[in-house]
Amino acid sequence: MTERAPSVLGLAVPALVVLAAEPLYLLVDTAVVGNLGTVPLGGLAVGGGLLAWAAALLNFLAYGTTARAARRAGAGDRAGAVAEGVQATWLALLLGAAVVVLFQLLAGPLTRALAGGPGEVAAAGEQWLRIAGCGAPLLLVSLAGNGWLRGVQDLRRPVRFVLAGSLLSLVLCPLLVHPAGLGLPGSAVANLVGQSLTASLFVRALLREGADWRFRPAAVRAQLVLGRDLLLRATVLQLAFLVAAGVAARAGQAQLGAHQIALQLFLFLALVLDAYAIAAQTLVGHALGAGRPGEARATARRVTLWGLGTGVLVAVALLAGRDLLVPLFSGDPAVREQAELVWWFLAGFQPLAGVVFALDGVLMGAGDVAYLRTVTVGAALVGFLPLSLLSGPLGWGLAGVWTGLTAFIALRLVAVLARVAGDRWLTAPATVGA
Repeated sequence: MTERAPSVLGLAVPALVVLAAEPLYLLVDTAVVGNLGTVPLGGLAVGGGLLAWAAALLNFLAYGTTARAARRAGAGDRAGAVAEGVQATWLALLLGAAVVVLFQLLAGPLTRALAGGPGEVAAAGEQWLRIAGCGAPLLLVSLAGNGWLRGVQDLRRPVRFVLAGSLLSLVLCPLLVHPAGLGLPGSAVANLVGQSLTASLFVRALLREGADWRFRPAAVRAQLVLGRDLLLRATVLQLAFLVAAGVAARAGQAQLGAHQIALQLFLFLALVLDAYAIAAQTLVGHALGAGRPGEARATARRVTLWGLGTGVLVAVALLAGRDLLVPLFSGDPAVREQAELVWWFLAGFQPLAGVVFALDGVLMGAGDVAYLRTVTVGAALVGFLPLSLLSGPLGWGLAGVWTGLTAFIALRLVAVLARVAGDRWLTAPATVGA
């Protein structure tokens, strides 16, 4: 009897837990450090922001590995899928070492640039980054581990591994910061220790598979081809959001505060919707690896409906709870007025975002990342960036910035729907099937 394939929801729920673990830990970390004063809190924001930026740019270690491992697992080659995890782990160590060197050499200039110049906040951020940045290889190894385990449709072990590391950090952080008297460096040490546990669990999972640990340059090069497109895509996304924040800052303090509130909510809600993308990536990769394009199409339809339905529910919840939620973030009447304006955009495009994120996962699972790269860059250059930049001189304020973000999502929606409606995405690229 054929083993029943996991459901979309069965894969999405554990993926959501993994996605949410790090942001939730950072909230607690922020609360602990916040009790030290505004300078340590600012240092955490600067140093943590730089480390998070590096992780976001190199997240292809998870998504690219999932695509290749799922294709091999779907073809019945579990050993090949695990081998992808081994090579991704080598790549993570190499890239992580490069990030460590970069942060040790440039921690000062980078934190000063982000903090707006030299001062106590920049110095605190540099201190935090020099310690926590040493964990970059560990963080990237965990991304690679998530990738190959998703590829073999095992999302339960990543939940245990990530929660173990996060819980250890949660326990250590307040102890090291306050009773031990380490202050802000205690936060960095707790972060490093938690990442060490998580990474070691992912490596142990590979060792238990009895995998061949030889470094294979050809496999790493193939992963880098996928990574190149995903890296460019991530870079454009980061740049677009950075420009939008700059425009909001120049519009005024109230506008910047409201933009920050809405943006953080958007990023948090994106975690929920991105869980469907991970489920889609795994299921589509398996289906195409097994030579079942019809099943891949059926998965695309299912995740589209899940993403759309969840997006509608989120939109309704945001609109219904606006008067309750907005005051929780700010008591400033000017900030609340601007936040209520942005709220309509935030709620309005949630159904669109639900479909876009789900179909992004479908195309990633098929290895069609070059198309996703082109679509993301094009939508940013045509929609998001021009409207954001014009908002300043034309006096559109936050309405212009968030119209740009809405256009960015809408353009991507049209592009991914058109792609999935055709057949080209069903042809496995050499970079995935090789």
